[in-house]
Amino acid sequence: MTPSNRSSGMPAHEIWRREATKARRRLYPSTVLYVGYSVTMIAWALSRPTHRALALSFFVLGAVIWTAFEYWVHRYLLHGRFPDGPGAFQHFLHVRFDPLHWEHHERPWDGEHINGRLKDTLVFSAAFAAIAAFFPLWSAPVMIAGFLLAYIAEEWVHHSVHFYHFSNPYFRYIKRHHLYHHSPKGEDVGYGLTNGFWDIVFDTRIPGELRRRLYARGRKESRSMAPAFPAEGEASIERGRTSAG
Repeated sequence: MTPSNRSSGMPAHEIWRREATKARRRLYPSTVLYVGYSVTMIAWALSRPTHRALALSFFVLGAVIWTAFEYWVHRYLLHGRFPDGPGAFQHFLHVRFDPLHWEHHERPWDGEHINGRLKDTLVFSAAFAAIAAFFPLWSAPVMIAGFLLAYIAEEWVHHSVHFYHFSNPYFRYIKRHHLYHHSPKGEDVGYGLTNGFWDIVFDTRIPGELRRRLYARGRKESRSMAPAFPAEGEASIERGRTSAG
């Protein structure tokens, strides 16, 4: 990312840093609450002398379930179309979900549209936790703990692929996987946000030749494919704020 002066007078790298900070601040409350809940539940379950293996199994199961849920939400809810209509419920879906993710694709470096806020998930998470409380501690409660911890991991992975560059193989893979999804030809493939497994299962995998090019190994190739903050990205952020205001 090379600094360059824009019409706003702010270098591109400063705009990038500003948007990354904004996105992180949206994510901190959810991280503190859900990680705290998840760690408390699994520690409580493991502190008991019985059913420790089952507790760990349910915890892992919750994380696995999240990966399928993340795929389903991204493909069918965030990329779904909810046209407005005469009914109150249809209007609610249109207002609540139709603009939710398209703004992110329109301005993928806008910190307002990278991660969800706590208020977006708290009602659902509280409902899941309340229902799980009726089951033994080693079963549904720790499964929900694994589910919520995996959700937070996914949010930080998504944040990182938009704003950071790490050299480990997993990060190189998931960054290329997700940024291809953001390309004009990639919106109908690559719905997995932390992995590509469910894309394989449901036939939305990035085509083979493109995968070979995207996932080519080697530091030189990795650096050459690292995206810079584009001028049009900055402009689209400012246009979005102007229209929203």
